[in-house]
Amino acid sequence: MTIEESEVQGVLRRVTDDLVAPPTLLDDVRRGGRRRLLRRRAVLAAVCAAVVAVPVGGAIHLADDRAGKVAVEVASPLFDGPTRGDLAGDEEYLRQVREAWRQRTSDKEFDAGSEPHVVWAGDTPAGPAAYVAQRATVTRMVSEPGNDRLIGYAAFVEPTASGPRVMALGGMNDSTAGNSAAVLLGPRRDVLVVLDAGYPVEFSPTFRYAPDGRVERTFQRVAFRDGAAVLSVPSQRDRVTFALVGVPFSTATAVEVTNIDEILFPDKEKDSPQPRWVTHTLPGAEQVWGGDPAAIAKAFQRREALAAYEDRGGAHRSGDAPLLVVHGATPDGRRLLLQTIQFDDDPARAIALLARGDAPFEPAASGFIDWKAPLPVRLRLPDGQGVLVVAEGAALSYRVGAGRWQDAGRGAALLPADATQVRVATAGGTATVRIDS
Repeated sequence: MTIEESEVQGVLRRVTDDLVAPPTLLDDVRRGGRRRLLRRRAVLAAVCAAVVAVPVGGAIHLADDRAGKVAVEVASPLFDGPTRGDLAGDEEYLRQVREAWRQRTSDKEFDAGSEPHVVWAGDTPAGPAAYVAQRATVTRMVSEPGNDRLIGYAAFVEPTASGPRVMALGGMNDSTAGNSAAVLLGPRRDVLVVLDAGYPVEFSPTFRYAPDGRVERTFQRVAFRDGAAVLSVPSQRDRVTFALVGVPFSTATAVEVTNIDEILFPDKEKDSPQPRWVTHTLPGAEQVWGGDPAAIAKAFQRREALAAYEDRGGAHRSGDAPLLVVHGATPDGRRLLLQTIQFDDDPARAIALLARGDAPFEPAASGFIDWKAPLPVRLRLPDGQGVLVVAEGAALSYRVGAGRWQDAGRGAALLPADATQVRVATAGGTATVRIDS
């Protein structure tokens, strides 16, 4: 059928007339604290209702029901393709999976009136597992990505002593229904199942830090067989070390791990405090930055410069260390920006970035931070541009060789390249640190 623009606009008006945000939205945002935003499409999908005019990857049929919602019928391999996996012919297991799914989705909130479809069922070292998808019978708006339309629900089914158990239900959006999905299974969470979405996926079981704080990983191509891949990983009970990336790496090839937030944030009821921000603006920064550096820095792209220090495809929670930012200027007139990154309980890393004029920032020096040391940050910049030091709350001074001590201000300073010692004075005492190496 052909949908006229006026008809679509009419439908949109009807289904959004009474659209309101949930009363707990502000509290929920505040309660998120420093937690990394993880997509919870099923929750977002239940917040409000709307419809998008153009279907993706299949036929669509729209019809109003009595409640003013819009029935939807979408064709997708996840709903209509044959069951894959080495348990695809095990009718008793498939029956148990469907029954567990029906019990889990008996709530009318899910608006799923079609039959559940077992997309994949297979044996794993943790026991039999499955992935199930089911069409939604009404469309619902989701908050991101913009203008997306909910087309169904999906979830992994894990083995338990009492039989198959449906894990967290996720809403399937029209723009993300083709994304791969993964799950950690077993009491040690050391079995990783990755669904085959039709594009290559690379996998890295663990990572390490280089001496300068860069993240180092070795990736290998995932070998799918009959709809999925079953991989062994180190135990992920306490922290997440593996990474999964679609090829090419983009949001369109993201691999969502169903239960990863249970590992990252095991205490869901406890609020996570916001990390403490520590900021310094060094003398002369405003002249080079052209104004307040704290405001101007937001307009500069730093993501690519920090890419080597981030963990592509990995998942971590933010650490508890302070978030340190220093704005400054080098003697040769370049912008100086220091930022810190911390994953989980690992040591924080400090990265000094430099940029000349409006050029992109580039990493110039980096290393680990020891917050218990008298001088937590000490980074020697290239090209003789000085030594950046940070000791929160301390009075700093320096000297060259056996020369007299020179005042360097409080908290942070960019010292001359030939400085050999720093004196760090706090209420608890004074320490002298050599920096000529």
